[in-house]
Amino acid sequence: MTVNEREGTPGAGVPGVPAALVARRAPGAPRAAVLFLHGGRSEGRSPSRPWHLAALRMRPFVRAVAAALPDDGVFLGEVRYRVRGWNGTDGTEGSEGDALRDVRRALDELARRAGDIPVVLVGHSMGGRAALRAAGAPQVRGVLALAPWCPDGEPVSQLRGKDVVVIHGDRDRVTDPSASVAFVDRARAAGARAEVRLVPGGDHAMLRGDTNWHRLAASTAVGMLPP
Repeated sequence: MTVNEREGTPGAGVPGVPAALVARRAPGAPRAAVLFLHGGRSEGRSPSRPWHLAALRMRPFVRAVAAALPDDGVFLGEVRYRVRGWNGTDGTEGSEGDALRDVRRALDELARRAGDIPVVLVGHSMGGRAALRAAGAPQVRGVLALAPWCPDGEPVSQLRGKDVVVIHGDRDRVTDPSASVAFVDRARAAGARAEVRLVPGGDHAMLRGDTNWHRLAASTAVGMLPP
């Protein structure tokens, strides 16, 4: 199945609970998966919709990764949040936001659908925070965080032994690139294979130099997949 620009195919979920996984490319027997997590708000309980700008902003990244893949054996999917906000209490280990719960549901749905395959998470802003938090799941091989929201005290122990790349524009006025640098330093000290790449002139929406953002993100995400 090729990348679907419409709503996509919902993943198998729990009866009565909306699916958290939407397939954009679904091979019959995938060898790996890349899941995309869009941004959101720190607080907000209104429903998250696929036509919101935060969700639409990730579609070019899905297409770029699809085009960069050497074969058709990789599942591509988007995490669908129930609500627009993180809605967590703070940055400590025990606090879970709504977006993080949805990422974990999506990983469970993927496992039921495709089995135990390695996963790369690609998240922007709030989605970057959720991806970094969810990286402790055993099937997660690596995380690409684009302009992530990294509050003070955000946990890093779950990243031990994981590949982590953070890409942040140095002119971002929504999330702090210096916080990303500090986060990567702590993640590396905790045992992650972590690095940060600052994009000169890059903004939070990744619109300035968007082609370069897409190309860099695609090559990085594909590089984290098993050969």
